[in-house]
Amino acid sequence: MSRVLLEVSDAVYSFGGVRAVDGCSLMINQGSITALVGPNGAGKSTLVSLVGGERQCQSGKVVFDGRDITRFPPHEMSRVGLIRTFQLSRQFSNLTVIENLLVAAGRRKGEHLWPAIIGRKGWRREEEELVARADIILNDFELAGVRNSYANDLSGGQKRLLELARGVMAQPKLLLLDEPLAGVNPSLVNELCDRIRTLRDQGVTFLLVEHNLEAVEQLCDHVVVMALGRTIAAGTLATLRTNDAVVDAYLGAGVVA
Repeated sequence: MSRVLLEVSDAVYSFGGVRAVDGCSLMINQGSITALVGPNGAGKSTLVSLVGGERQCQSGKVVFDGRDITRFPPHEMSRVGLIRTFQLSRQFSNLTVIENLLVAAGRRKGEHLWPAIIGRKGWRREEEELVARADIILNDFELAGVRNSYANDLSGGQKRLLELARGVMAQPKLLLLDEPLAGVNPSLVNELCDRIRTLRDQGVTFLLVEHNLEAVEQLCDHVVVMALGRTIAAGTLATLRTNDAVVDAYLGAGVVA
Protein backbone atom coordinates (compact mmCIF):
# COMPACT_ATOMS: atom_id res chain seq x y z
CA MET A 1 0.00 0.00 0.00
CA SER A 2 1.35 3.45 -0.98
CA ARG A 3 2.20 5.78 1.86
CA VAL A 4 0.97 9.36 2.06
CA LEU A 5 3.69 11.80 0.97
CA LEU A 6 1.72 15.07 1.24
CA GLU A 7 -1.26 15.77 3.48
CA VAL A 8 -3.11 19.08 3.72
CA SER A 9 -5.55 19.26 6.63
CA ASP A 10 -8.27 21.93 7.03
CA ALA A 11 -6.20 24.65 5.35
CA VAL A 12 -7.63 28.17 5.50
CA TYR A 13 -6.44 31.33 3.78
CA SER A 14 -8.41 34.56 3.38
CA PHE A 15 -7.93 37.70 1.32
CA GLY A 16 -9.68 40.30 3.44
CA GLY A 17 -13.12 38.86 4.06
CA VAL A 18 -12.96 36.33 1.22
CA ARG A 19 -11.89 32.78 2.09
CA ALA A 20 -10.01 31.63 -0.99
CA VAL A 21 -9.15 28.37 0.78
CA ASP A 22 -11.85 27.36 3.24
CA GLY A 23 -10.99 24.24 5.24
CA CYS A 24 -9.40 22.38 2.33
CA SER A 25 -7.95 18.89 2.85
CA LEU A 26 -6.24 16.44 0.50
CA MET A 27 -3.74 13.58 0.49
CA ILE A 28 -1.15 12.68 -2.16
CA ASN A 29 0.30 9.19 -2.23
CA GLN A 30 3.96 8.62 -2.94
CA GLY A 31 4.61 7.58 -6.54
CA SER A 32 1.32 8.97 -7.88
CA ILE A 33 0.40 11.59 -10.46
CA THR A 34 -2.47 13.57 -8.93
CA ALA A 35 -4.40 16.37 -10.63
CA LEU A 36 -6.04 19.27 -8.82
CA VAL A 37 -8.93 20.60 -10.90
CA GLY A 38 -11.84 22.96 -10.44
CA PRO A 39 -13.58 26.00 -11.91
CA ASN A 40 -11.92 29.42 -11.96
CA GLY A 41 -12.01 30.92 -8.48
CA ALA A 42 -12.08 27.51 -6.78
CA GLY A 43 -8.96 28.31 -4.75
CA LYS A 44 -6.52 26.03 -6.58
CA SER A 45 -3.76 28.60 -7.06
CA THR A 46 -4.01 29.78 -3.46
CA LEU A 47 -3.80 26.20 -2.21
CA VAL A 48 -0.73 25.61 -4.38
CA SER A 49 0.89 28.71 -2.89
CA LEU A 50 0.19 27.35 0.62
CA VAL A 51 1.78 24.00 -0.21
CA GLY A 52 4.73 25.66 -1.96
CA GLY A 53 5.41 28.12 0.88
CA GLU A 54 4.67 31.36 -0.96
CA ARG A 55 1.82 31.87 1.53
CA GLN A 56 1.25 30.30 4.93
CA CYS A 57 -1.97 28.79 6.23
CA GLN A 58 -3.91 31.04 8.59
CA SER A 59 -5.12 27.80 10.13
CA GLY A 60 -4.72 24.15 9.25
CA LYS A 61 -1.62 22.09 8.54
CA VAL A 62 0.61 20.91 5.68
CA VAL A 63 2.63 17.73 6.31
CA PHE A 64 5.21 16.53 3.79
CA ASP A 65 7.12 13.28 4.09
CA GLY A 66 6.22 13.09 7.78
CA ARG A 67 7.27 16.68 8.60
CA ASP A 68 5.05 19.61 9.47
CA ILE A 69 6.04 22.21 6.82
CA THR A 70 3.11 24.58 7.39
CA ARG A 71 5.42 27.51 8.23
CA PHE A 72 8.29 26.66 5.90
CA PRO A 73 9.34 29.38 3.40
CA PRO A 74 9.91 28.31 -0.25
CA HIS A 75 13.68 27.75 0.09
CA GLU A 76 13.08 25.37 2.99
CA MET A 77 10.48 23.52 0.91
CA SER A 78 13.09 22.86 -1.76
CA ARG A 79 15.52 21.49 0.81
CA VAL A 80 13.04 18.83 1.94
CA GLY A 81 12.32 17.84 -1.67
CA LEU A 82 9.14 19.76 -2.55
CA ILE A 83 9.72 21.67 -5.79
CA ARG A 84 7.19 23.70 -7.76
CA THR A 85 6.91 25.24 -11.20
CA PHE A 86 4.70 28.14 -12.19
CA GLN A 87 1.85 28.79 -14.58
CA LEU A 88 3.98 31.34 -16.41
CA SER A 89 7.44 29.92 -17.02
CA ARG A 90 10.01 31.55 -14.75
CA GLN A 91 13.57 31.27 -15.91
CA PHE A 92 16.72 33.28 -15.36
CA SER A 93 16.51 35.04 -18.70
CA ASN A 94 20.08 36.34 -18.75
CA LEU A 95 21.61 32.97 -17.86
CA THR A 96 22.19 30.16 -20.30
CA VAL A 97 20.12 27.00 -20.27
CA ILE A 98 22.87 25.00 -18.55
CA GLU A 99 23.32 27.76 -15.99
CA ASN A 100 19.59 27.71 -15.23
CA LEU A 101 19.91 24.05 -14.29
CA LEU A 102 23.03 24.56 -12.20
CA VAL A 103 21.31 27.28 -10.17
CA ALA A 104 18.60 24.75 -9.28
CA ALA A 105 21.12 22.30 -7.81
CA GLY A 106 20.94 24.01 -4.41
CA ARG A 107 23.62 24.10 -1.74
CA ARG A 108 27.19 23.52 -2.89
CA LYS A 109 30.51 23.44 -1.09
CA GLY A 110 31.99 26.29 -3.12
CA GLU A 111 29.22 28.71 -2.10
CA HIS A 112 30.71 29.20 1.37
CA LEU A 113 34.01 30.93 2.04
CA TRP A 114 35.79 28.47 4.31
CA PRO A 115 34.91 25.26 2.39
CA ALA A 116 35.81 27.06 -0.84
CA ILE A 117 39.26 27.93 0.54
CA ILE A 118 40.23 24.63 2.14
CA GLY A 119 38.33 22.25 -0.12
CA ARG A 120 39.06 23.54 -3.60
CA LYS A 121 39.49 20.08 -5.11
CA GLY A 122 36.27 18.91 -3.50
CA TRP A 123 34.05 21.70 -4.76
CA ARG A 124 35.62 21.60 -8.21
CA ARG A 125 34.85 17.90 -8.44
CA GLU A 126 31.32 18.60 -7.22
CA GLU A 127 30.86 21.26 -9.92
CA GLU A 128 32.04 18.84 -12.59
CA GLU A 129 29.58 16.23 -11.37
CA LEU A 130 26.73 18.76 -11.39
CA VAL A 131 27.52 19.85 -14.94
CA ALA A 132 27.58 16.21 -16.04
CA ARG A 133 24.18 15.60 -14.38
CA ALA A 134 22.73 18.76 -15.94
CA ASP A 135 23.91 17.64 -19.39
CA ILE A 136 22.18 14.27 -18.94
CA ILE A 137 18.93 16.04 -18.00
CA LEU A 138 19.19 18.43 -20.95
CA ASN A 139 19.69 15.48 -23.25
CA ASP A 140 16.66 13.71 -21.75
CA PHE A 141 14.54 16.82 -22.37
CA GLU A 142 15.95 17.37 -25.86
CA LEU A 143 17.45 20.69 -24.82
CA ALA A 144 21.10 19.76 -25.40
CA GLY A 145 21.09 21.69 -28.66
CA VAL A 146 20.33 24.95 -26.82
CA ARG A 147 22.63 24.23 -23.87
CA ASN A 148 24.55 27.49 -24.21
CA SER A 149 21.68 29.66 -25.43
CA TYR A 150 20.23 32.31 -23.17
CA ALA A 151 16.96 31.18 -21.59
CA ASN A 152 15.25 34.34 -22.82
CA ASP A 153 15.87 33.25 -26.43
CA LEU A 154 14.01 29.95 -26.12
CA SER A 155 10.61 29.28 -27.64
CA GLY A 156 7.58 29.01 -25.38
CA GLY A 157 7.65 25.22 -25.57
CA GLN A 158 11.36 25.08 -24.78
CA LYS A 159 10.80 27.30 -21.75
CA ARG A 160 8.18 24.81 -20.52
CA LEU A 161 10.67 21.99 -20.93
CA LEU A 162 13.38 24.03 -19.19
CA GLU A 163 11.04 24.70 -16.26
CA LEU A 164 10.45 20.98 -15.82
CA ALA A 165 14.11 20.09 -16.37
CA ARG A 166 15.16 22.62 -13.74
CA GLY A 167 12.71 21.05 -11.31
CA VAL A 168 14.27 17.64 -11.98
CA MET A 169 17.75 19.07 -11.39
CA ALA A 170 16.67 19.94 -7.84
CA GLN A 171 16.13 16.21 -7.17
CA PRO A 172 12.52 16.48 -5.96
CA LYS A 173 10.48 14.00 -4.03
CA LEU A 174 7.36 15.84 -5.17
CA LEU A 175 6.97 18.16 -8.16
CA LEU A 176 4.10 20.63 -7.92
CA LEU A 177 3.24 21.78 -11.44
CA ASP A 178 0.94 24.76 -11.99
CA GLU A 179 -0.81 24.34 -15.36
CA PRO A 180 2.20 22.76 -17.11
CA LEU A 181 0.23 22.22 -20.34
CA ALA A 182 -1.26 25.73 -20.64
CA GLY A 183 -0.66 27.27 -24.06
CA VAL A 184 1.34 24.26 -25.25
CA ASN A 185 0.83 22.81 -28.74
CA PRO A 186 -0.60 19.26 -28.92
CA SER A 187 2.67 17.57 -29.91
CA LEU A 188 4.46 19.11 -26.93
CA VAL A 189 1.57 18.13 -24.63
CA ASN A 190 2.28 14.50 -25.48
CA GLU A 191 6.00 14.98 -24.94
CA LEU A 192 5.50 16.63 -21.55
CA CYS A 193 3.11 13.86 -20.48
CA ASP A 194 5.68 11.26 -21.49
CA ARG A 195 8.36 13.07 -19.45
CA ILE A 196 6.10 13.20 -16.41
CA ARG A 197 5.33 9.47 -16.67
CA THR A 198 9.03 8.63 -16.99
CA LEU A 199 9.89 10.74 -13.95
CA ARG A 200 7.08 9.08 -11.98
CA ASP A 201 8.57 5.69 -12.88
CA GLN A 202 11.90 6.99 -11.57
CA GLY A 203 10.35 7.79 -8.19
CA VAL A 204 9.07 11.38 -8.46
CA THR A 205 5.55 12.12 -7.16
CA PHE A 206 3.43 14.76 -8.91
CA LEU A 207 0.64 17.15 -7.99
CA LEU A 208 -0.46 19.21 -10.97
CA VAL A 209 -3.06 21.90 -11.46
CA GLU A 210 -4.43 21.46 -14.95
CA HIS A 211 -7.45 22.43 -17.09
CA ASN A 212 -6.72 20.03 -19.96
CA LEU A 213 -8.96 17.22 -18.76
CA GLU A 214 -8.23 14.99 -21.74
CA ALA A 215 -4.58 14.96 -20.69
CA VAL A 216 -5.56 14.60 -17.02
CA GLU A 217 -7.63 11.51 -17.80
CA GLN A 218 -4.74 9.88 -19.68
CA LEU A 219 -1.98 10.92 -17.28
CA CYS A 220 -3.28 11.02 -13.72
CA ASP A 221 -3.88 8.20 -11.26
CA HIS A 222 -6.03 10.37 -9.01
CA VAL A 223 -8.00 13.60 -9.39
CA VAL A 224 -8.99 16.03 -6.63
CA VAL A 225 -11.78 18.54 -7.35
CA MET A 226 -11.95 21.94 -5.65
CA ALA A 227 -14.85 24.40 -5.53
CA LEU A 228 -15.43 27.43 -3.33
CA GLY A 229 -12.16 26.85 -1.48
CA ARG A 230 -12.85 23.24 -0.52
CA THR A 231 -12.15 19.80 -1.90
CA ILE A 232 -15.54 18.40 -2.90
CA ALA A 233 -14.61 15.06 -4.45
CA ALA A 234 -11.68 12.80 -5.36
CA GLY A 235 -11.20 9.72 -7.52
CA THR A 236 -10.66 8.87 -11.17
CA LEU A 237 -11.92 11.38 -13.70
CA ALA A 238 -14.29 8.77 -15.16
CA THR A 239 -15.93 8.37 -11.75
CA LEU A 240 -16.03 12.11 -11.08
CA ARG A 241 -17.94 12.75 -14.32
CA THR A 242 -20.96 11.09 -12.70
CA ASN A 243 -20.59 12.85 -9.33
CA ASP A 244 -23.48 15.32 -8.83
CA ALA A 245 -21.38 17.70 -6.70
CA VAL A 246 -18.71 17.87 -9.41
CA VAL A 247 -21.27 18.39 -12.18
CA ASP A 248 -22.91 21.19 -10.17
CA ALA A 249 -19.56 22.87 -9.52
CA TYR A 250 -18.80 22.94 -13.25
CA LEU A 251 -22.36 23.70 -14.37
CA GLY A 252 -22.30 25.95 -17.42
CA ALA A 253 -18.59 25.44 -18.05
CA GLY A 254 -18.96 22.25 -20.08
CA VAL A 255 -15.87 20.83 -18.41
CA VAL A 256 -17.25 17.43 -17.50
CA ALA A 257 -19.24 16.88 -20.69
